[in-house]
Amino acid sequence: MPVQLLKIIKGKSETPLPSHLQKEDLKHLQEGFDHTNKYFQGIVILSYPLTKLRDGTDFFKVVLQDLDNSCSRINSINILIYGKMAEDCAKVIRHGDTVVVAGFKLAKSPTAREDGRHGCHLEMSEEAGSAIYVCGYPTLSVIGVNIIFPSVAPKYVYTPLNCLKDGTIVNLYGVVKFFKPPYVSKGTDYCSVVTLVDPSNVKLTCTLFNGNLDSLPKIYKVGDIVRFHRIKIREYNGQMQGITSVGFASLTFDGTVGAPIVPRTSSKVYTFMDEEQKTIEELRVWAASNLSISGPAAKLSGVQPMLFFDLTCQLVGKAKVDGSSFLLKVWDGTKCPYPTWKVPVEARDLEGEKVLLHQLRNLTVDVLVYDNHVQLAKSLKIGSFLRIYSIHTKQANADNEDVSHIEFHLHGGTCYGRGIGVLPESNPDVKELKAFLESVDLADSQNIESMSSMELDGTFNNVTDLESHLQRCQQLSVTVLTDHQDLNNTELKTILNSTAPQQYRIRAKLRTYKPQKLYQCIKLHCSKCNSLQEVPDGDDFDFILQGSAVTAPNPELHNTSWYDSAMWTTQDQKQRKIAIHFVKHDEMLQQPEDTLLMIEGGTLKEVWKLTKRFKCVIPVRSTEDDLELLDLSAPFLLQGNIKYYGCKQCSTPKPIKSLSSIAAEQRPSWEPTEIAQVLGIELLQYVFIMKFTLVDGTGALNAYLFDYEKFFQIPASEILTNNFLQQKMQMTMNTLCPPGRKLDDLPWLECFIKSYNVRDAMKHQVYYQIFDTTVAEDVV
Repeated sequence: MPVQLLKIIKGKSETPLPSHLQKEDLKHLQEGFDHTNKYFQGIVILSYPLTKLRDGTDFFKVVLQDLDNSCSRINSINILIYGKMAEDCAKVIRHGDTVVVAGFKLAKSPTAREDGRHGCHLEMSEEAGSAIYVCGYPTLSVIGVNIIFPSVAPKYVYTPLNCLKDGTIVNLYGVVKFFKPPYVSKGTDYCSVVTLVDPSNVKLTCTLFNGNLDSLPKIYKVGDIVRFHRIKIREYNGQMQGITSVGFASLTFDGTVGAPIVPRTSSKVYTFMDEEQKTIEELRVWAASNLSISGPAAKLSGVQPMLFFDLTCQLVGKAKVDGSSFLLKVWDGTKCPYPTWKVPVEARDLEGEKVLLHQLRNLTVDVLVYDNHVQLAKSLKIGSFLRIYSIHTKQANADNEDVSHIEFHLHGGTCYGRGIGVLPESNPDVKELKAFLESVDLADSQNIESMSSMELDGTFNNVTDLESHLQRCQQLSVTVLTDHQDLNNTELKTILNSTAPQQYRIRAKLRTYKPQKLYQCIKLHCSKCNSLQEVPDGDDFDFILQGSAVTAPNPELHNTSWYDSAMWTTQDQKQRKIAIHFVKHDEMLQQPEDTLLMIEGGTLKEVWKLTKRFKCVIPVRSTEDDLELLDLSAPFLLQGNIKYYGCKQCSTPKPIKSLSSIAAEQRPSWEPTEIAQVLGIELLQYVFIMKFTLVDGTGALNAYLFDYEKFFQIPASEILTNNFLQQKMQMTMNTLCPPGRKLDDLPWLECFIKSYNVRDAMKHQVYYQIFDTTVAEDVV
């Protein structure tokens, strides 16, 4: 019969192939040669659904990979099967089957350039006398059709990472050196990135996509071992990369030496041979001595400010905060040594068992997740065990407290592996955590120092009492002193009659302030030469960009070792040439939210479009030898809606190639201060400059406010581009100095001021400046 199933016993076929058939290698399958008595053997790496041609003929297509030449660039071939044979094959052939084909016709493949397979394909049918043998399975006849039941799994060939070739589809083993937990890609699929190494000392970065989250590899930590079947290899900039192909499948194993060899997979059917255990054990031993594997994830009891760490924890509560952030309340049984930030959310919005949340109020921490992590965070189930990767601990400003608070943030993007992984209860780390959580004595964690909203509601008899209490607090002062609590209040009359310099604590009212148009109070300050300047107008920037576009980009400066370049010509009358240079990290392009790029020849509108998608944008122009910054009258860096400027007097611009030192860092942050430093730029800082006239009944004095973000709790850098913050600042000033109100009705301000001398050749004056004071949260 044309389709036969061969049973393999002790490595040999129970029914041998016809004696006249001789094996043919893939590389010898060429047009013009006689293949009448030849057969080709390969493993099924891809199969397509059974279809009908226009004339009604059944058609079935499979792809076979040559097991003897897995390192060859072309190691697979298309098999086209027609008629009754196509129908029979579609019922019995599956992924991973070993198949022998004979009596085939060789023809030129029209898709070879697109699919990267052999230049010819094999055509087969009963009418042509073709035969197909499926190896490795016993058969069972049902309604005249042979179907297969696996008894001996097919033997897969695994390709070392140093034998990978462009365009091939291979099976491989590797140790995880770096990974990004699955995240929602720009489309509808989930994406995961994993970098693998093996004893060949070659690195392979794989980008894996799947619409089903569970179908991606279940990687929990660096050092895990993965087995990938049917992963496609492509070459990019001289480096091999792996991408998912049809039929891709994976197994993941704990990389710890001596741990049980239990595969993690969502697939219900997979093969795992005894000899593969030896492969995993050998990789474990190799990784233990050759791979830098971090120790266990940090505990909450060991966190410090300005730390990035991985946390294994249990989710006990969650809530939506706004459109771009989401709250996760988690615990690991230990107590953070610092007071922690409690994200303000409505009680009705908080999911979780209220009694448990109350019991754990001193052991839980609030983790605020942003942007691309929000969708996954929303789907998490209360009670599930998580590993949150690359949490950032940030030291918050103290608000009327002696001790600062710690905030926990999972920033947007996937840089440094940021993300959230859900751990199964079978995970060894989860088993250990569960046992520890069950041993925690919750009674010991209860104290009155951290009063929850539930307790606060019980402190007052009703809502009216609570509101009146807050009103009384606000009447006392609308500002908060953040230091120097030992100073006593001093009357303004006394201050005016005292010599400078000195520091004072005062209680006064704000009679008037300048400028009345608040946007005029934003200036740029150089901390080196202490100069102040106006923020340049957007039209000035546009004019500078237009001038730089006159010089065409220099192609010789494109595609260097640390950035990739793209260039095109606009379709308008000017036919401008625009070049964009994407800075790479670890020889790979990053996700847009983590990418710094440089643009030549763009307009202001085009530059702003790029800032909406990419993390940082630097306008540049070409010289003979390197890219360089534009005139420092223009911003040297744009990040989001913020333009960063450099001081013309104090800056000594360096070549753009200086940025390559940041790109080479293990975790390039692309922070404006670091970028400015390597480019030789003295960064100008946005500041509020205002004059307050303060009165207290004994006198009046003018005090200047010179502040970056502490007084208003609003960054000065964001005011000019954010209407909401402008409104918030105006409301704050209307509270501090209500328009149309009598002096007696104005609120009291408590603040610190310091006096200082200003002398020149003609005169000497004493000035006063507000410091270490912030507007109360109830006001802003």
